[in-house]
Amino acid sequence: MQTRLIELTNRLGLHARACAKIVRVASQFRCNISLVWNGRCASASSIMAVMLLAASVGATIRVETSGPDEAEAMTAMVELIAGQFGEDR
Repeated sequence: MQTRLIELTNRLGLHARACAKIVRVASQFRCNISLVWNGRCASASSIMAVMLLAASVGATIRVETSGPDEAEAMTAMVELIAGQFGEDR
């Protein structure tokens, strides 16, 4: 299992479009990917679960990956979040 903390730096935090991108990236991997914030855990493959985290800009979320391609999944998730979901370019 891999774990990484990352801060949400995009303007709107985990809004619908950002959540959809998380789910799209998560669907490319065979491992389990979870996002944890404020005591709540969400599967990155469920858009509703990710949206219900309601993490705003400045929140530090924990990304957890576990499974056969966990390293690649972690890299992809970190790049997506650190890249502000491609929004603020």
